[in-house]
Parts: sequence; C-alpha cells; structure tokens
Amino acid sequence: MVRLMDLPAYEREHLLAKSFQPFPTQPWVSGPALAERRVALVTTAGLHRRDDRHFSRRSGDYRVLPGDLEGHELIMSQGSVNFDRTGFQQDINVVFPIDRMRELAREGVIGSLADYHYSFMGAGVDPYALEPAARQVAACLRDDGVNTVFLTPV
Repeated sequence: MVRLMDLPAYEREHLLAKSFQPFPTQPWVSGPALAERRVALVTTAGLHRRDDRHFSRRSGDYRVLPGDLEGHELIMSQGSVNFDRTGFQQDINVVFPIDRMRELAREGVIGSLADYHYSFMGAGVDPYALEPAARQVAACLRDDGVNTVFLTPV
C-alpha cells in the first residue's frame, strides 16, 4: 500500500483536504449474537472470476462470487488508475477476507458464511447508479439467510 508521503503533492493535498463526518459507534440495528450470524462479503474492489465478464469503467453492476471459491480464482478489473494492486496480489484477504472469514466460521466466532458473496466496481461510479444492483444483491442476501454483511470498500 502506498504511503501518503510517497504520493505526488497534488494527490496528497487532495486526500488531506477531505473532511469526514464521525461515524457513530452504536449499531444501527440489533441482531443475533455474532456466533449466530450468517455473514456475506461485499466488496467494491472490482473482483470477479477469471471467466466472468470484466468490469468496465463506471460499471454499476456486480459479480456473484460463490462461497466455495479460492482466492487464486479471482482477478481484479478495478478501473481506477490510482489503485495500488500490490496488496491484493500478495494476499486476496486485503480486499476480500474470505480466508479469514472461513477461519472465524470454523472457530465458531461467526455462525456461518453465505453461499454467495458480491463484488462491485467502486471506482468512479455514481452511488445512485448502484441502487438497482444493490437492491438485487439485498434480495439475494435475504434469500441466502444472510443477516450480516462485511463490506470492504476499496
């Protein structure tokens, strides 16, 4: 991962000028204990299986990632030229922590993993353009009995 001091001055200044609202620490909703939750991964890293259609720039669709796939089966067609893929290339779990979630399920920390996970393209997409796809994914998650999503925004 690139260090802030290694970025060109214009990019560093752009990032440092961003203001973010504090994120509340209280859960938005109540739910079962973690050990009873069914968890799905959702990422905006532009991941997909090798034989899937690549994401296009500003793509508002998604790819379905079967729960039994292995990390080496995934490729990234992230559209941002500013995105450093080094971490992903060294360890898929940086952007899609499937191995860590499997460990948590085996240890009983989480109840189970979903049968399917989902990947979007996060680069340059109007968030409102994602709403139809997000609604489709929400329905799929509900049908799979998922009550917790672990989001990795990239």
